[in-house]
Amino acid sequence: MRFTLSSTALSSKLTMLSKVIMNKNSMPILEGFLFEVNDGLLQLTASDSENVMKSTCQLSENEGNGRFVVNSSTILDAVKELPEQPLTFEVDTVNYVVKVFYQNGMYNFTAQNADEYPQTQPMPTDVTAITFEEGMLLSNISRTIFATAQEQLRPVMNGLYFDITPEYTSIVASDGCKLVRNRCLTVKNEAPAAFILPKKPATLLKNVLSKDGGNVVIKFNDRNAAISFADGELICRLIEGRYPNYNSVIPKDNPNHLRIDRKTFLGALRRVMPFASESSELVKCKVDTGQIEISSEDIDFATSAVETMTCEYDGRPMAIGFKGPVLSDILNNLDCEEVVLELADPSRAGVVVPAEQPEQEEVLMLIMPTLLNE
Repeated sequence: MRFTLSSTALSSKLTMLSKVIMNKNSMPILEGFLFEVNDGLLQLTASDSENVMKSTCQLSENEGNGRFVVNSSTILDAVKELPEQPLTFEVDTVNYVVKVFYQNGMYNFTAQNADEYPQTQPMPTDVTAITFEEGMLLSNISRTIFATAQEQLRPVMNGLYFDITPEYTSIVASDGCKLVRNRCLTVKNEAPAAFILPKKPATLLKNVLSKDGGNVVIKFNDRNAAISFADGELICRLIEGRYPNYNSVIPKDNPNHLRIDRKTFLGALRRVMPFASESSELVKCKVDTGQIEISSEDIDFATSAVETMTCEYDGRPMAIGFKGPVLSDILNNLDCEEVVLELADPSRAGVVVPAEQPEQEEVLMLIMPTLLNE
């Protein structure tokens, strides 16, 4: 078997797929890429047994069809340093010897029998399907994934919850200290459905999706999902279990509204946070008409910091405490110019929303307060 393709095209595809592969795998063959050549197309596959990602490359020349597996580090290291040029593969599919010819040289290495590579089971026909614009799905995953938990006792909290209704689809994540809820108003389904996408495939999607791509189709049942996008397909196992009623913890009416420039707020927070106690990470926000005072202190080391900024505030004067890193993460994962912090009292959760919502979306982030010793 012989085929030719672009070196940079192969390198970019392999780099994308390599993020699926684990360093130590129960099946050694999963430490390699599956190459499948068929009628002028090369399909590349990477798997860790729970997540399978596939992508295709157009071949400029092709003689014969076949399948083989190449160790991931061998082929990645071989092609990533090459400038753009044609690569010609000559594969002995009986003895599994691979020769790769390039402009000024040749690689020679051994492949493995592809028959030992686990086969991906096709999705059954009785699945639910939803379609996202690629840019919308990317932005929703990017602003939500930081809020996932890492819990052994409640694995349902370790992924992104897709809650699909006839009106919209909500993408939710929470670790108990913070919660993110994105509503996508253009993605809906007549019959309500839901699934929990684990953090690893969500991260893989975040790395491969683009803002200006086409559509992403997600087909799922109660155990697996197949996600098709412009550059390929991701098949993954879902987290089984019942996600908590996230809407019940979101305050319906926080009457005190503070509006402030997000980057200014984030900058002040980062300057004050180093002076907070390492154990509590407490940052105090004292709000009054027209201004907010952010402060922190560590009594044990006699350090403190305070900074005052102007803002719009139409509520009663209040002092409320938050974990500095949690509030910083929330502000950092919003991409708006101004945010609105909705408060009720120092013991109830605060809600952070963009001052202007993205088109066809509703973004909400919740942060639990830390009680002040006053």
